[in-house]
Amino acid sequence: MILQSLYNYYQILREDPEVEIAEPGYSNAPVSYALNLSAQGELLDIVPLYVPAQQRKKTVDKPRRMNVPEQAKRTVNIAANFLYDNSAYVLGLTGKETKDADYAQKRFEAFKQFTIEILARAKTPLAQAVVAFLKNHDPRTASQNPVIARHLQGLLEGGNIIFYVQGKHILDDPEIRSVWEEYQTGQTAVAMQCLVTGEIEPIERLHPDIKGVWDAPSKGASLVSFNLDAFTSYGREQGSNSPVSKRVASGYGVALNFLLSDQNPNRKILLGDTTVVYWADTADKRYASAFHTLLEVREEVDAEETKGRRKRANEKEKQMGESADKVQQGKAIDLAALSKELDKDTRFYVLGLAPSAARLAVRFFLSEPFGVFAERIMQHYDDLQIEKEFANQPTYLSPYRILAECVPPKVKSRDKVLKKTWSLLGGAFMRSILTGAPYPEGLYAAILNRIRHDTDETSEKGKPRISKINYIRAAYLKAHLIRKYRRGGNNPYQEALQMSLNESYTRPAYVLGRLFAVLEKAQREAIGKNINATIKDRYFTSACAAPASVFPTLLRLANHWTTKAEFGGVLDRKIQDLLDMLEATAFPPRLSLDEQGVFVLGYYHQRAAFYVKKDKDGEESQPDESQS
Repeated sequence: MILQSLYNYYQILREDPEVEIAEPGYSNAPVSYALNLSAQGELLDIVPLYVPAQQRKKTVDKPRRMNVPEQAKRTVNIAANFLYDNSAYVLGLTGKETKDADYAQKRFEAFKQFTIEILARAKTPLAQAVVAFLKNHDPRTASQNPVIARHLQGLLEGGNIIFYVQGKHILDDPEIRSVWEEYQTGQTAVAMQCLVTGEIEPIERLHPDIKGVWDAPSKGASLVSFNLDAFTSYGREQGSNSPVSKRVASGYGVALNFLLSDQNPNRKILLGDTTVVYWADTADKRYASAFHTLLEVREEVDAEETKGRRKRANEKEKQMGESADKVQQGKAIDLAALSKELDKDTRFYVLGLAPSAARLAVRFFLSEPFGVFAERIMQHYDDLQIEKEFANQPTYLSPYRILAECVPPKVKSRDKVLKKTWSLLGGAFMRSILTGAPYPEGLYAAILNRIRHDTDETSEKGKPRISKINYIRAAYLKAHLIRKYRRGGNNPYQEALQMSLNESYTRPAYVLGRLFAVLEKAQREAIGKNINATIKDRYFTSACAAPASVFPTLLRLANHWTTKAEFGGVLDRKIQDLLDMLEATAFPPRLSLDEQGVFVLGYYHQRAAFYVKKDKDGEESQPDESQS
C-alpha cells in the first residue's frame, strides 16, 4: 500500500510542469561543479553551479539540483556513478584523511572503467570527449592543473561534479541517455510479478536510498531491504523475496525523496524521532499546504515570506493562503469554509518514518479522505481548548509545543532530548491525532512528571519564565482525559473537563485542586510575593498524589495566613465552602493518575478564576470578591 501510493504520486509529479522530477533510471541530486571539456577532452574550465537560496532570513549559495543517472548504493564499498560523482571518483582528489594511501586513486579507476564501459557504446563526439579526458587524466598531478587549482578547495568539500563539453551538458545528448537506459534495463535481473503493478517485469534487487529522514544516515537509508538469511523465504534472497519492479522501485524512491527534500514546498514535520511526510492524490498543492498549516501553526507570520508566497501563488492558492494565515495568527478557522475551497473527498496520505540503523522504520501510514483528516485535527484543537493564562497565548497548540513540555525547561536543545528520550512519543501522538484515538498514556505520565519536578521561576520583568502548571500542560491534561473516555461513552470527570471553572462539580480530586489554589492565594496575600518557596513548591506533588498526608497541615497554616491577608475573610469563607463540598470528612489517602490530572485542572481553573484580566505589565489584580 505504501509503495503503491508513492508510485501513484510519482506519476502525478511527472505530469506536474512546476516540478522537476527524475524519470526512471535517473535521480534528482545536488550538483556543485561542471567540468567543461573541449571536443578533444581537454579541461577548459570548471563551472560552479551554485544557486542562491533562502535559508530563514539569509540568502545562501546551495548546489543546483539536477537530474542525473541513478545513484549507486554505497556502504563502505567502491561503487561509481555514471557521468557524475564527487571529486574522489571524478578527479581522484579527496580532502579526507584516510589510512588507505590509494583511497582516491581506487575510486577514480572505478569511475573511469565504469564510465568508459558504457560510453564505448555511443559514437557521439560528446562521449568521445569524456572518454579522452578520463584516459588522459592523472590524479597524481591533478592538483597542479591551474584550472583545478582555482577551485581545489571547493572541489575537496565533496560536492557532486558533472561534465560539460563546450558548454553543453553531456546528458542532453540523446545517444548518451539511450546507452545509459539500455545499460539499466540490460542488467541481470530476475523477471517476476511485481507486487505493485501485477506485471511480469525485471525485479529490483537493491531498493533506492531514501534521504532526508531526521537522524538517518546522510547517504540515505532503505525503506525496503533484505540482506540476512533470517529475512529470506522459499530460497528467495534480497529483492526477489518481495518482488518490486525496477520501474516502481525507482518511481517510489524519487517520489519519497522529493517529499523529504527542500524541493517540496510543503515541509516535512518533525516530532521526536519521527519525520512525517504527506501528499494527496492530486497535483493541487493546496491540500498538503492546508494539512501542514493545520498541524504546524505559528504565532507570527513573516510579512516578507507571506508577500513572496502571495506573489508566486495563483488565485486559488491565495484563497488557501488566507485560511492558512488565520490559523498561523491564532484566529479561528472555519472548517466549512475550508471544505468549500478543497474537495474533502480527495484521498490523502500521511507517512511517519524513523531511523533504524541503515534502514527506515515506518511509525505509521494513514490514508483517509482529506476532509476526515481536517476534522480530526480540528477535533484535537477543540479538545485542547481551555481558559488562557495570558491573552497573547496561542489558541492552537501544535503537537511540537505539547511534546516540548515533556523536556526539562532548562535544557538547551529540546530537539535532541525529544529524539533520544521521548523518541516513540512523537509518532504515537501524531497517530492518535490523525486517527481520533486516545492520546498515548506515556505522554500523559510525562506531563504529570514534569509538573511534579518543575518549580516556578520568574524573569526580571515579573513574567513567568518557568511555570509548574501552565496553559499548555493544563490544556493537554484536559484533552487527554476527554479522549480517553470518549469512545466508552461514560466519562466520570466530564464536568471537570471544561474551558473554565465549574463551581458545582463535587468530585474530591477537582475540589482539592481548587482548595490548594485558594490556600496558595492565602499564603501570597499574607506574606507577599517575595517567598523563597511557596506551598506549591513544597507540597503540590504530595497534595496531588496523597492529599491526606498534606492538607491537614496546610489548613492549620491557613488559619495564620487568613488573619494576616487583606482579604482574609473572603479567602476563609472560600476555604470553608470548598471543605463543605467534599463528600467525606477525611481526605483521600491517594489519587489515581487520572484523578491527579483532575486535581491539576481544578487548581488551574480556580487560579484563573481568582484573577481578572492581567494588565499591560502582566501583574495580577486584587481578588475578585464576587467569586466568594
